[in-house]
Amino acid sequence: IKDSVYGLPEYYADELKDAKLVANPGCYPTASLLALLPFVDYIQEGTPVFIDAKSGVSGAGKKLSEVAHFVNLNENTHAYNPFKHRHMPEIEEKVKLLKDKDFQINFVPHLLPVTRGMLVSVYATLKDEVDVEKILEDSYANSEFVRIRDKAVDLKSTAGTNFCDIFVARNGKALFINSSIDNLLRGASSQAVVNANLMCGFDENCGIPKIAYVP
Repeated sequence: IKDSVYGLPEYYADELKDAKLVANPGCYPTASLLALLPFVDYIQEGTPVFIDAKSGVSGAGKKLSEVAHFVNLNENTHAYNPFKHRHMPEIEEKVKLLKDKDFQINFVPHLLPVTRGMLVSVYATLKDEVDVEKILEDSYANSEFVRIRDKAVDLKSTAGTNFCDIFVARNGKALFINSSIDNLLRGASSQAVVNANLMCGFDENCGIPKIAYVP
């Protein structure tokens, strides 16, 4: 375990190149951390961070369940495991390890009546009224699979790809960050292939899908 690497390429690329064991992040921590991490140094310490996350039903897997039954989910949505989801301590841990900051992460996932996709909204309080757009752009200037958007993001633009789309806005010191990924690709299999590419010395984008399922 001490030699394993967390497989979030934007933050662990150098370590991944020498790794023998990689833990591939799931969809919720991937979308949440990519949105939140650029701003951790600018968030007022002692204030809570709220993450509202919404996933397509494919994230629930193929096992039969009442939650994923068509007649229950169609034209419906709901939160589940609020403040108790297993990914909440994972997100807190990575913020601590990467940024040496302790924040109370309040994570609430929801299930959407769509097949695939993930939409995350992060709410926090800034220390000062900083240029959040520049912070985001500088953070991912050299990241091939993070796209900075000038309006709130959507599911269709990332479906079928390894991209993470991120939008940010503020109202005074109130911070809003919006991210979108494909929960089955960037939140699972294509991110694993990127990690494998880096481990094996290949270009990170080898065999990685970039064309979205639009419409």
